[in-house]
Amino acid sequence: MLKLPKFYLLATLTSLSTVMIGATPALSGQHNRPSLIITNKPIPHELREKVYSTPFVGPDIRAEDLLAPSKLLVQGKTIAAEKIVKIRDDLSSLQIDLSGTSTHLIDIERTGQGIAAKYYADVGTISTQLQSGSTPGNPRLVRKLTDAQVSLDYLSQNLADLNNLALEIANKASISTFLLKETRAAYKLHGSMESDHVRLAELEDRINNTIVIIDRLQNNVSDDITRTTAYLSSEQNNMRTLSLAVTNGDFYNKSLSNRPFSNVATSGTLEQAYYSVPSQAPSVANPRPLVKIKFNKATVDYQQPVYTALNETLNQYPNARFELVAVQPRSTNAAFQAIESTRARRNAENVLRSLVQMGLEQSRLDLSTAQSEHALTNEVHIYVR
Repeated sequence: MLKLPKFYLLATLTSLSTVMIGATPALSGQHNRPSLIITNKPIPHELREKVYSTPFVGPDIRAEDLLAPSKLLVQGKTIAAEKIVKIRDDLSSLQIDLSGTSTHLIDIERTGQGIAAKYYADVGTISTQLQSGSTPGNPRLVRKLTDAQVSLDYLSQNLADLNNLALEIANKASISTFLLKETRAAYKLHGSMESDHVRLAELEDRINNTIVIIDRLQNNVSDDITRTTAYLSSEQNNMRTLSLAVTNGDFYNKSLSNRPFSNVATSGTLEQAYYSVPSQAPSVANPRPLVKIKFNKATVDYQQPVYTALNETLNQYPNARFELVAVQPRSTNAAFQAIESTRARRNAENVLRSLVQMGLEQSRLDLSTAQSEHALTNEVHIYVR
């Protein structure tokens, strides 16, 4: 059998009407070119690259390549990434403002301490002289009495500054709550990358830390306002008594109006209907509290019902005082119990701050804690004393 060599075809379309094998006819108006060539010569290199494609060999992927942070945390221009930048800028501005607010609070406290020291120095001079003996209307004591009254006026302005600062901090608390909600909502944005969620988690922790600082500032300002308010009320009453003592040249004790709850009601109705023991867990044997607030969700609107209940109680018993009991679920888990105890105390402090802002003197409020097997979540009970 005759063994034929291997051939390849090279087709060149020079005319759609004529295809010849081994012939080279001349076509009118065209060069002499074959229509079809059969040859055993090697295919040209430039044609080989067009006919045969080079195979793609994928790279070897190692496990450490997939786990490398540089491969995972790739930051892209996603909607979540843009949201993170905006929230981060707002948080930085808030933290800068908080730093200034904290410095302002320290300045107000130092100013108040200086004014109080000067006031007590003047009052101490007057009391010492009166106790040792003095003439009626002693000019030196009258001058000291005037200076002491000026100090009380400065303290009143100091109290106004504290109230303005409390409003400013409350506004910052609202901003921080809004930023936290925006951060948590960003987790659900479509098209986010893994790195976006990592940065969102970090941002959420930063906001939570800022909220803790704001809560601490609110508590400090609330304590300062309560203390300064009670201090001013007491000392203004004492100034009237001291003025009478300077006029007469005699020594008197503190004002009788500063004796708290001197005419508190002692009827059986108040004791039987409202008195209870907060150290005991809520039960049938323990009378129900005046108000029970359950903190079973992130935001609990308790201010209006609490205000209504306390207002009706004070209308009937003007000299009543109240005890706030932070109730937490009973548990054998030490870690859970510690966390719930902290939350219960914080809730009780927030309720206390709300009552003070409603105008109730902190001297008429007491705080305590209790555990209950019946409570499913943290609660704050308000009892009338």
